[in-house]
Amino acid sequence: MTAPPVTALPEQLQDLLFRQPRTAHAFAAEPVTEEQIQLVHDLARYGPTAFNSQPLRVVLVRSAAARERLLPHLSSGNRAKTAAAPLVAVLAADTGFPQRLPELFPYEPRAAEWFADPAQREHHARLNAALQAGYFLIAVRAAGLAAGPMSGFDPAGVDAAFFPDGRLRSFLVVLIGHPAAGPGRERPPRLGYDDVVSQV
Repeated sequence: MTAPPVTALPEQLQDLLFRQPRTAHAFAAEPVTEEQIQLVHDLARYGPTAFNSQPLRVVLVRSAAARERLLPHLSSGNRAKTAAAPLVAVLAADTGFPQRLPELFPYEPRAAEWFADPAQREHHARLNAALQAGYFLIAVRAAGLAAGPMSGFDPAGVDAAFFPDGRLRSFLVVLIGHPAAGPGRERPPRLGYDDVVSQV
């Protein structure tokens, strides 16, 4: 089976995914449905990871009790908007990902053995989960929602509250919903091509 040809998205779709959306800090009261978040997952799961390892794990913090467990571990400036957001997702890296490699990367039956070293295993899990987090944020936009990713929290505290067995390592909290009406913050500058790209 051959891959479909790669073509550029129309500029209008590029705008919808990249140029127009903003990081969300305030949201409308409209809830995020289970169907919407399933669509986000369905889109994000196709992003590439090394050895197809897919170590990202997502915990949707829906209940009031779970939200109360999360809030004390956030930086003070992030608590109010997290309490008010329609949906909160905790993104974590699964350091036990090698257990799924026989299923996810069947081309190499010994792939799980390549990650016997705990430090290497955690590095791989964090790097590839971070890649998937980028896909996740774009998928949120593609599903017609807005995302507010935050790293201002105590990962050790979140891990103790939500992942006490130590297998998952939290690295990002994402607020999800429909953005509130209004101008919002001024978009800060983006680096230009010559600031970022060099050729050798």
